Amino acid sequence: MAARRVVVKVGSSSLTTAGGGLDADRVDALVDALAKILGSSGGNGGPEKEIVLVSSGAIAAGLAPLGLDRRPRDLARQQAAASVGQGLLVARYTASFARYGRRVGQVLLTTDDTSRRAHYRNARRTLDQLLAMGAVPVVNENDTVATDEIRFGDNDRLAALVAHLVRADLLILLSDVDGLYDGDPSTPGTSRIAEVSGPADLEGVSIGSAGKAGVGTGGMVTKVEAARIAAAAGIPVVLTSASHAADALRGRTTGTYFHPTGRRSADRLLWLAHASTPRGALTLDEGAVRAVVKGTGSLLPAGIAAVEGEFSAGDPVELRDPAGRAVARGLVTYDAGEIPQLLGRSTRDLARDLGPGYEREVVHRDDLVVLHR
Repeated sequence: MAARRVVVKVGSSSLTTAGGGLDADRVDALVDALAKILGSSGGNGGPEKEIVLVSSGAIAAGLAPLGLDRRPRDLARQQAAASVGQGLLVARYTASFARYGRRVGQVLLTTDDTSRRAHYRNARRTLDQLLAMGAVPVVNENDTVATDEIRFGDNDRLAALVAHLVRADLLILLSDVDGLYDGDPSTPGTSRIAEVSGPADLEGVSIGSAGKAGVGTGGMVTKVEAARIAAAAGIPVVLTSASHAADALRGRTTGTYFHPTGRRSADRLLWLAHASTPRGALTLDEGAVRAVVKGTGSLLPAGIAAVEGEFSAGDPVELRDPAGRAVARGLVTYDAGEIPQLLGRSTRDLARDLGPGYEREVVHRDDLVVLHR
């Protein structure tokens, strides 16, 4: 297998029983496949292979110990289940990898950890260091503290973003289905799609929305979206079942292969586009829309017509055209309460009237990503 650094995502249904609780045999089977690849070089003297594991299962693992017979709908009980289950999940991985002399390191992330510059760099540094020391990072969303407003929503998308964060050569999405089908896999006459070269290959394909076990939040829709994000960032993706993990890791034909459709972008911009939740919005005039979408400059106060929402400096905000369409997203340098006095004014005037600290952009170009051109 040519890929040296691989991100593997496994869902709750591949690790737990339908009633909740970890299935030790399933965890061990996955670890067996991963551990046999770790440290190998394919026999060609190249660098050793590395794996980052993005693992769901914390909430599902916490259901049975808390006496819950199904995944709760309310956030408070989900967080409680995650708090209990995350320790059980990592303990199970720790024991299973120990059979091969491998250590694991737990990495819990929220969207704030990936959209803010300092947090993002720290997350990348931690993951790189764990890999350099021969450990296996086990990544999950920090469900115990994440709220509905600051969560990734599913670990498939998180896996795509982690793959970009660690500059992975391959993303493997493991499911309870052995690939993407052109309809319901249980319906006679449907067939597995072997390769996807771009969005056109999926036109007319009916994609289901739920897995079989009912203990996770994702489904085939989220996996295809994650594959699209990773492929657009230049990372190939294999979507297959957990039982075929060994084949995927060894580069054998299995599941559905998504070809890269784009090139790697600036790291944080992918997170800003796909992982951040806007805390407010700035409406731009036509000139500012052209400058942001077609140009290379930052957003200045003179081009802003209106502001809405409650946000602080450093938060992500939507940048909208006069019709209300979101054309870009960026990290704002002012609090929401400061912006009304800046609307339509030049930075020179602001510096003269309010002080030199106001002679700056509202959203710097380095903290801005275009959504629609």
